[in-house]
Amino acid sequence: MIILTKLDGKQILINEQLIETAYETPDTIVLMNNGHTYIVAETLEDIMRKVTEFRRMVRRRVRNKE
Repeated sequence: MIILTKLDGKQILINEQLIETAYETPDTIVLMNNGHTYIVAETLEDIMRKVTEFRRMVRRRVRNKE
């Protein structure tokens, strides 16, 4: 799960595995597999970085349990 910021400043927790697509218009719009749409303050690069960091953290935790 990653934390993103809506334009009103509220933070939301999003399951990164459910992100279908994201694009900038100039606002960043995140479309989810379940049909929900979120307009967020982060850039596409920010979202990609957060997803990458989260997945690395999960892999590290799995490796540490083995």
